[in-house]
Amino acid sequence: MSIRQEKFAGLLQQELASVFMEKRSAYFGNAFITITKVTISPDLGYAKVYLSMLQVSNKDEMLNIINFHNKHIRQELAAKIRKQVRIIPELTFYIDDSLDYVFHMEKVFKDIKDKEGR
Repeated sequence: MSIRQEKFAGLLQQELASVFMEKRSAYFGNAFITITKVTISPDLGYAKVYLSMLQVSNKDEMLNIINFHNKHIRQELAAKIRKQVRIIPELTFYIDDSLDYVFHMEKVFKDIKDKEGR
C-alpha cells in the first residue's frame, strides 16, 4: 500500500469511528463497534472496512444492519471529509474476528494451565 493510500485509510478509519460513535444509538442499539482496519484501493474509490463488535449476540445480523445503513454512513463520512478529498469511496464492511480468536486462545491456555495445576 502506498503512503497516499495509508494516509487516506487512516483518515477514513478516524472519521468512520466518529460516525459510528455518533450514530451508535440510532443505527446499532447498544452495540459497541470499532473500526479495526481500513484498506483502500489504489484509485481511492473503494474501501474495505473491518469491524470489531462487542455487546453483539449475532454479528452477521449486525453486519446486515450496518450494510443496510451503508448509504447513510457514507453520507455522514462525506460530510466530514468533503473538504479534504475529491472522492468519497464506496464502503464494504467486514467482520474482523481476530479479537474473538485472541479471547478464544486465552481461554484455551487458561484451561490448559488449570488442568496442569490440579
